Amino acid sequence: MWVRPGSARPGVGGERNGALVVRVSARAVDGQATEAALAAVAAAFGLRRRAVTLVVGATSRTKILEVEGAEPAALTRLLTGAAGPTGGT
Repeated sequence: MWVRPGSARPGVGGERNGALVVRVSARAVDGQATEAALAAVAAAFGLRRRAVTLVVGATSRTKILEVEGAEPAALTRLLTGAAGPTGGT
């Protein structure tokens, strides 16, 4: 996952260097953008927040997540940008 904090248009979709792009309005201060990104990913997959775990990248824009219960087809749809904004903050 690649996080873009401070985005005017939050959403999940598209790819950057093979990583899912997650845009959040939260700033990268005290983990706010990371938490917002995890919540946005959960919402994009139709899962509860607790199904998404940060594995690597707490202070980096590039993060590795574990998403429990995610459908591979949903990831493909998100990577191609077929999903709209999630509205997550």
